[in-house]
Amino acid sequence: MYFDHPIKGIFVAFVYNPPTTPWLNIIYQDNDIVVIDKPSGLLSVPGRELHHRDSATTRLMRVLPTALVVHRLDMDTSGIMLFALNKAAQSSLSKQFQARTTSKTYLARVKGVPSSESGSVDLPLICDWPNRPLQIVDHEVGKPSLTHWQLLESGNDSSLVELTPITGRSHQLRVHMQQLGHPILGDRFYGKPDAVRMAPRLNLHAFNLSIDHPISGEPLSFEAPCPF
Repeated sequence: MYFDHPIKGIFVAFVYNPPTTPWLNIIYQDNDIVVIDKPSGLLSVPGRELHHRDSATTRLMRVLPTALVVHRLDMDTSGIMLFALNKAAQSSLSKQFQARTTSKTYLARVKGVPSSESGSVDLPLICDWPNRPLQIVDHEVGKPSLTHWQLLESGNDSSLVELTPITGRSHQLRVHMQQLGHPILGDRFYGKPDAVRMAPRLNLHAFNLSIDHPISGEPLSFEAPCPF
């Protein structure tokens, strides 16, 4: 079944066909938390339609029935996703995310080569309601959104950058890089056709997540190898 998302009057059709290999990649587990490496193309949580039930959450709950959602990744984004295994852990972790005491780092391959080695994008975002889930920059009513970026390597037509979101708005990294003039490769929402054609998937990966353990308070850091 196909779904249409309007992008400046253009409709992009796609089918939900989540990857099945590996089915579930658990990279850390203890009595209170579990961390997985979510593949691109898999929903973080199940959708309303029957054919959207397959998700990282439903797969994990088949082996760990007490798993509880703490945060989400976009369907097209791969990488570190954290779950709680009990209510106390979920509450503690949720407070960390709300207080922004967690640290998240993403890797992205973008179109072109930035003119500097690093920088920040500070642009307020709001949902483009008629075209949801798309987000747009709005200086009047948009919510504050800040991303730091650093160039890691560059080639003739693309660059690998490290992205550190200070806020956690929907599609923040995708919109900010597009506004910087360097859309993420494979981004069918915000990349122009040439950037979309440069990669078979969205080249955005949640590479690192650092938290305090929800029960012991021990600092923990998790990484998932970049797949592109």
